[in-house]
Amino acid sequence: MTVALAVLSPFAGRAETPPAQPRRIAAQEPTHGVAMHGEPALPPDFDHFPYADPAAKKGGRLRVGLAGAFDSLNPFNVKAGSTAQGLVGNVFQTLMARSQDEAFTFYPLIAKSVEVDPARTRVVFHLDPRAHFSDGAPLTSADVLFTFDLLKTKGRPQQRIAYSLVKSIDAPDGSTVRYDISGVGDRELPLILALMPVLPKHAIDVDRFQEATLAKPLGSGPYVVAEVKPGASLLLRRDPNYWGRDVPSQRGLYNFDEIDIEYFRDGNALFEAFKAGLVDYREETSTTRWAGGYDFPAARDGKVVREELHNDSPKGMEGLAFNLRRPLFQDIRLREALGMMFDFEWINANLYAGLYTRTKSFFDQSELSSSGRPASAGERALLAPFPGAVREDVMEGRWRPPVSDGTGRDREMAKKALALLNDAGYRLEGDVLQKDGVPVAFEIMVKDRSEERLALNYAGSLRRIGVDARVRLVDEVQYQRRRQKFDFDMMPGQWIASASPGNEQRMRWGSASAMQEASYNLAGASSPAIDAMIVALLSAKSRDDFVTAVRAFDRVLLSGFYIVPFYHSRNQWIAHGSDLKRPDRLPRYATPIFNATLDTWWKEAP
Repeated sequence: MTVALAVLSPFAGRAETPPAQPRRIAAQEPTHGVAMHGEPALPPDFDHFPYADPAAKKGGRLRVGLAGAFDSLNPFNVKAGSTAQGLVGNVFQTLMARSQDEAFTFYPLIAKSVEVDPARTRVVFHLDPRAHFSDGAPLTSADVLFTFDLLKTKGRPQQRIAYSLVKSIDAPDGSTVRYDISGVGDRELPLILALMPVLPKHAIDVDRFQEATLAKPLGSGPYVVAEVKPGASLLLRRDPNYWGRDVPSQRGLYNFDEIDIEYFRDGNALFEAFKAGLVDYREETSTTRWAGGYDFPAARDGKVVREELHNDSPKGMEGLAFNLRRPLFQDIRLREALGMMFDFEWINANLYAGLYTRTKSFFDQSELSSSGRPASAGERALLAPFPGAVREDVMEGRWRPPVSDGTGRDREMAKKALALLNDAGYRLEGDVLQKDGVPVAFEIMVKDRSEERLALNYAGSLRRIGVDARVRLVDEVQYQRRRQKFDFDMMPGQWIASASPGNEQRMRWGSASAMQEASYNLAGASSPAIDAMIVALLSAKSRDDFVTAVRAFDRVLLSGFYIVPFYHSRNQWIAHGSDLKRPDRLPRYATPIFNATLDTWWKEAP
């Protein structure tokens, strides 16, 4: 019997509407995987991912420490910014599993195989008949259709945008789901659909789905939520009846019997807990700690191990985002001038032991970066309809963030900034920068002491050119709520880069997301050139065309001066207890290299 979306929909009145008949498209042979470009690297009979060890020991408890707090256990609605970490992958799983060893490729998980036609106008998932939720209820196509409908209507903004591109969805039986995506021109969409979680239709309160909740969620993953202390901790316990333990994409993963996730409101308290042996693992982000903070007994005795790791993933971008929804920041010359006053050379030497590198691209240290490369003929062709969208120095690959003399009071840099501001109509009256009699003043919102220290340094530099930048420290929950409502002037942002940027760029930079609450378009960017480059990278059929489109996209973003770029470490710094072990082989493209709950690790003596 054919199961139609209208019948399965949780919303009143939908069952009375006859389901649309799916468009007839020629059948395609099922395959074991789908890649963004080319074919999956692993064969159909692969045994496990290259960076996982199927012989890893099972057992023991992993103790994880995270900064901040949480007020929800639902990672899929618009309030997900304050949701507890560790649920996706451990409790909730997706139709297919992404390999972190390839740029963007998926292999079987809940779906045992997939059909995608060459033009990518349709995608069909065939579900594994063994799949079930942790309460024993079978996972069927009804749950997939239910989840799609729910997230398309009440999910996070990026899900709503992506799923709205689907023309129709139907299920001819309990283990098959078909999507019609003809006419969309988005070659990434089949992979976005493969990434969709599957939620239990029988256990979701649709009417309250958009609310924050601390009710223990039900999923199909290897763990269940055993204990919750609101805002403070979460205990995950292995589900002994996990159905997917023998699926190749899961072999060697999820090796701990329990995962104890503790939240710390203060970063210093979190580090002290690690030093005392109360936390097993940390990714170190403080250069000061990395350079001199690990001289404590457990480290000296070899009970704590430090490692510096590297992979091929682009470094991405961090920086202070201008909120262009504020009239003050509409002037690109003001944004560029304010960016000149970020004194990286002094900050790196005096605050970070000289361990950072200034970030010069949204895809730094990768083939996707435009920095240091003149635009190719293909890039220029993509950018030709948008004259002026890319500056000449960016087009030629010559642009770099300004370099100061490192004294903390670079007079020449201040003169250059004021000259640019003068051209834009700003005047320094006494010690106050003004335009039309209105002083230049704004607030920088931060959420922790580390961000506060950096912002205060930057604010001090801005005072030298007459700009009044005030720094406001808020707690994690308020920070996320204000971010989602774009209630800020300037705030730190992080744009993590993958080896295959795609639909997420719409939510970060697309015009449609500029005013969409809870989107990640912090800057409020709205540019036809940006939109066109996103379309180009999503529609690229070959890796070469894709790289061309991403580099052109990078040039448009750099030319917009939407953020004040920060810096990055060339490698990832980690520290962990000596009883924690990992495979020697690192995932090539994972960002970060390991997730918060270390799904490839194990305890040597559980």
